[in-house]
Amino acid sequence: MLDIIEVKYVEDYKFAIVFENGEKGVVDLCAYASRGGIFSRFTDPAYVKQAYVNKDLGTLCWPDNVDIAPETLYSLSKGNPGM
Repeated sequence: MLDIIEVKYVEDYKFAIVFENGEKGVVDLCAYASRGGIFSRFTDPAYVKQAYVNKDLGTLCWPDNVDIAPETLYSLSKGNPGM
């Protein structure tokens, strides 16, 4: 598992991510807006923009303890949406 060390909001649901091994990628999280449940707030663009790196977890997080696993984000950054 590769920790995320940096994130930058790009536009819409896209984030540029830097992983601990130096690899970089852009993830598009628009599909999460239709998942509901803990991701129901992803329909609010202002909420989506509140993403930050939780250094203890090494992943991308949002308020209210919402996060996406770093291995999922790594896979998405490599163009593998199947995770």
